[in-house]
Formats: sequence, structure tokens, C-alpha cells
Amino acid sequence: MNTSPSLRGGTSLLNSRSCLLLVPLLTFFAIVFVVLAHGGDKKASKEQSKATAGQTKYVRPTDPALYVGADTCKTCHEEISANFEKTPHFATTMDAKLDAHKGAEWHGCEACHGPGKEHVDGGGDKSKIFTFKDASPAQISARCLDCHQSSHEQNNFGRSMHLQSGVSCIDCHSPHHAKESEFLLKEASPSLCYRCHLDVRAEFARPFRHRVNEGLLQCGDCHNPHGGFLAHQLRRTAGFDEVCYKCHFDKQGPFVYQHEAKLEGCTVCHSPHGSTNQRMLKQNQVNLLCISCHSLNASVGPAATPSFHNQAIKYQACTLCHVAIHGSNTSPVFFTP
Repeated sequence: MNTSPSLRGGTSLLNSRSCLLLVPLLTFFAIVFVVLAHGGDKKASKEQSKATAGQTKYVRPTDPALYVGADTCKTCHEEISANFEKTPHFATTMDAKLDAHKGAEWHGCEACHGPGKEHVDGGGDKSKIFTFKDASPAQISARCLDCHQSSHEQNNFGRSMHLQSGVSCIDCHSPHHAKESEFLLKEASPSLCYRCHLDVRAEFARPFRHRVNEGLLQCGDCHNPHGGFLAHQLRRTAGFDEVCYKCHFDKQGPFVYQHEAKLEGCTVCHSPHGSTNQRMLKQNQVNLLCISCHSLNASVGPAATPSFHNQAIKYQACTLCHVAIHGSNTSPVFFTP
């Protein structure tokens, strides 16, 4: 049976249209496949990189054959070695100073940079040894904490705000070119801290302040830069009270009648770094500071200001009468010490 010319033409037209529809459809699926494949590789690479960057423990190779010794390093890195010999870390080259850390993996340059044999055999190939320049903060800190983790001062650095914010040990310390010899700091405090904490630098420029810029105090006297259990990485006194009492011990007590505001901390009334108000108070008038708490009649909490206290005329400073405002052993309203 012969097919009519009109039917053959319709079939041909239908096949052409089908091909035209298939081309973009196949192209779309091809693009999706490539994107998904690339995305999977990228995700796997990212997860691997994240796992490496998040490394919190450095495992030292123990095979002595992998190490070459500090004297071999000195043949190329003479200038760095000369500075290294002046630092406390030079003790790692002395077996008598290593105490429990015995073995080539704890010795000299390779205690931090890892085994150096492949680096030497490769003619100084930097990819064959650990370099701190391109490492993540977690990787860098893991190397340092492997020795310093046992110190009470540094044992909380793993959960410190500095490390969580991407600040590693060598952002503050310079093992080879330190400007401050005791702690190998890049710069002495407070200038080192001011590099990041610009808002605090402005507070210490106020007229009433702790004398940090003058050198009477250091940032580290109140804060532990390596972390702790308190907000702002604050330190504690020996009795686990607020760090302020290390100096202001006369305000600590215990008192028979304690000012309840102290339960919330000194910073309820004072700005610890600096203030435009005397005694580093948060308000320029004492009575305004007091009535921020003593303003409502309530069965619990601070008592309200008595009605006969005319704030506009006579009672401009509550502490004219309530002289022992931090606490008293004789007066429940702090009239006498």
C-alpha cells in the first residue's frame, strides 16, 4: 500500500520537530550532570580541607631516620638559627632540658616543623616540610599546644575566643623574630592587643581609666589571652572572685551587709577600661546611676528611692550619705563602714 505524499510530509515534519525538542533537553541534562559531578568533587575537597584545617592534635612521627637535627637546619637557615639560639625554645636542643619529651621528634627545629629529611633531600623543597605561613590557625595551634597544653596558662586555648575567631599562636607570638623576649611576642602589650581591639584602645584614652597605657597594668593582668571559663576571657582571684579584687581588695568583703549589685559584678556600675566619669562610673551623676536600679517599689530586688529624696535639689549624690556603698559591717543602708 502506498503512503500518500501528504502523510509522508507530515511524518517528516513531526520527526524534525521532535529532534528540535530533544536537542535542548539533552543539553540541559548534560549541564546538570556536569554541575552535579563538579559540585560533588568540590564538596568532597572542601570537606577534606575542612577536616585538615580543623586538626586539633599533632601526631609526631617517631622514626628517628626521618629527622636530620638542628645543626643541619643551621647550614641553610643561619640567620633564623642565630635568633633561635636566643629564645627559650633553644632549650629543645638540649637533652637535659627536655624532661619527659625524649626523642628526635621533640628536638630543635623539627619539634615544630616536623621531620626534615625529605625537605633536605629535596634540596629545600618547602612542600616536604611543615611551614606555618600557609597553615590554618587550628593546625598552627595544634603544633604549639602539643608542648604548651599542659601549662595552666594555655590549656584552655583550644576553646578560646581567639582561636574560634581565627587567631593562631603566631598572630601574637614570633618564635624567630620576637620583639619581646619573655613571651616571644611580636610587640609588647598593650600595643599588640590594640592591633585588633581598637574599641578598647579608645576606652583607654578616656580621662578616667586604668593606667594600662602608662605601663602600670597589662591587659594580661585581667584577661587571659589563651582562654578561660569566664566571659571576655577574664581571670579570677585566688579565691575565685572577680579579677577586680586582685587590686581592689578593700571592696571585696565579706560584709555583714552586702550591696546586692556586687552579685552581678563590678561592671554593673563601672566601665572597666575607661570612662568620661569619675571612678569610671557608667553615669556622670551618681544618683542617676543608683536610681537605674532603685526606682520601683517591689517586694523583691532593690528598694525604691524614698519619696523624701528630692533628686532635683539636695540629694545629687547618694554616696554623700551612703558612704560605704560596696558593703558595710554596721549599717544596713551603708551609712557607715
